[in-house]
Amino acid sequence: MNWNVFITCAVTGAGDTVSKSDLVPITPKQIAASAIEAAKAGAAVAHIHVRDPATGAASRDIALYREVVERVRESDTDVVLNLTAGMGGDLVLGSPEAPLPLNAALTDMVGAEERVAHVTELLPEICTLDCGSMNFAAGDYVMTNTPGMLRAMARRVQALGVRPEIEVFDTGHLVLARQLIKEGLIDDPVMIQLCMGVPYGAPDDPSTLMAMVHNLPPGCVFSAFAIGRNQLPYVALAAIAGGNVRVGLEDNIYLSHKRLATNGELVERAASILTAMNVRIVGPAEVRRKLQLRDAAGEQAA
Repeated sequence: MNWNVFITCAVTGAGDTVSKSDLVPITPKQIAASAIEAAKAGAAVAHIHVRDPATGAASRDIALYREVVERVRESDTDVVLNLTAGMGGDLVLGSPEAPLPLNAALTDMVGAEERVAHVTELLPEICTLDCGSMNFAAGDYVMTNTPGMLRAMARRVQALGVRPEIEVFDTGHLVLARQLIKEGLIDDPVMIQLCMGVPYGAPDDPSTLMAMVHNLPPGCVFSAFAIGRNQLPYVALAAIAGGNVRVGLEDNIYLSHKRLATNGELVERAASILTAMNVRIVGPAEVRRKLQLRDAAGEQAA
């Protein structure tokens, strides 16, 4: 049991949630405002993707990240910024009988340096590393993160002094995470996010979660979440399993049956669940100390 839990809010994600809810933030102004709303509701960490303001589609545009980060940093709200580095590894094949050429309209594959270019420029306190490849959710989309790509990204992030959050979608990803740690590419304290219920990764049943928890690297700081309707039950389950929690519109757009949510409402509900369990909610300053985070100026939290 973890009696001192921090909440991460995954603000917007990259999936096609904007067609299902008009509460999912799209523009940099909306994403920043939603991150600030989540922080005021109790989130210590804001996990940030950006979207094309015209279409709502996922984007890697550094200018969009820059605007979001500047808006949050210029506000009077304290929150740890966690920028995704998961974009740029999208591989979409052609038909089953003709997998090549790739679907050029949907494939987005770039090099390690380009995948973390926004991290290099903006120096968030945390960025994500999706620690493995997998068939992802629908169609012939493969989330592609090869060992060589991850090693290159990890080296770059390590040199920047940014804390990587290792995103784990299945048990094999933990094997690769342990290898990166063994090679000295991930500094202590190791930070891991267990991502449950994403087709076709680890299912979100409690037995699978605990199997993954029992295989975590010793001494790591971890969080866990599930997508969809199990997001809010996982607030309690993650804390009971010894971890921290994540909620947000990236993973779930509903507060209750047919009731669309805002990020602030999801964080408030998570805080209510944890408080009812007599769990203390940890703020951003304590998270910085626990994770030994460095700010944009390279200063480590005291």
